[in-house]
Amino acid sequence: MNQWPGVKVRVTEGWDEELHHAPHSLHYEGRAVDITTSDKDRSKYGMLARLAREAGFDWVYYESRSHIHCSVKSESSAASKLGGCFPGHGKVRTPSGVMPVSVIQEGDEVQVMRPDGSLSFSPVLMFLHRDPRVSRSFLRLTTASGATLTLTPSHLILLLQRHLSPTTTPTVMDALDHGGVVLAGRVEAGDFLLVTGQEGVSLEEVVGIRHVMGEGVFAPLTAEGTVVVDGFIASCYAVIDSQAIAHWAFLPVRLYSNLKEAALSLLRALGALTPPFPRKPFKTYNDKHLFNDSRNSVRWREEVHSNIVEDMEAIHIHWYPRLLYTIASWLLPSHLVYS
Repeated sequence: MNQWPGVKVRVTEGWDEELHHAPHSLHYEGRAVDITTSDKDRSKYGMLARLAREAGFDWVYYESRSHIHCSVKSESSAASKLGGCFPGHGKVRTPSGVMPVSVIQEGDEVQVMRPDGSLSFSPVLMFLHRDPRVSRSFLRLTTASGATLTLTPSHLILLLQRHLSPTTTPTVMDALDHGGVVLAGRVEAGDFLLVTGQEGVSLEEVVGIRHVMGEGVFAPLTAEGTVVVDGFIASCYAVIDSQAIAHWAFLPVRLYSNLKEAALSLLRALGALTPPFPRKPFKTYNDKHLFNDSRNSVRWREEVHSNIVEDMEAIHIHWYPRLLYTIASWLLPSHLVYS
């Protein structure tokens, strides 16, 4: 207004609904805009870029002669920085059956993969991030069988990258020997993901990657540092591009959980603590009905929604991972930190 009276900022691109940008473009994360002046006078674009920088954009440059590209770092948004998660409709397997991650509570057992590659059930120690009400951008990875996994680009996932595969038809052992854990945003078509099935763990090739919007963000933490979601084996961690570093950083959480359980067991053995009442078993979940009950919608709202969603804060990122990610941004090299 002060620089050019009567001239306004014109936004030519914000969120890209037509997939015109590169797969990892910030236009899919709500962190970038392309702007011009309302009169489209290119002689003003130099000053417009300077004004955009002074207004707080972290990165401003001439992407083309027709507009100025402006974007912000993910650190500018706590949800983008720390929110390496799965959507609420992501399904996990428990001893009682398959159910959405949104109804899982701390202490519930979910399927995980152990370091030796075997599958087992392990309790959820905590939720690194839990917000059932937010809508955000996710990546949807599709394999050759048609199976899909939806997660944020900053989340770690176990895979065998195609250029590291020793053969054209790799096995699970090849993945365990030569594979690794990478940020979901760096997965490429042709990579192989670890998938669980009736016959155990197998590899499936990624054939499609696209951005989608999803409801809710959930990031459960287990002692193994892994969790099976939608049949895919994924890490519990995000943002830090190293499973080993992230797992080591959460050692205090595992130690605290073990000490707490040991103390409670000792008190129960001494008769100083009444054993807890058994938790009501989960009911079977499927895509058609939340529970196998003719009154499923009412029962879900009363038994699950009121107990889990309404008692939580609207946005909950646990203080411990928030602290760790802050420290990591200071100490770790930039290529190990999602941005």
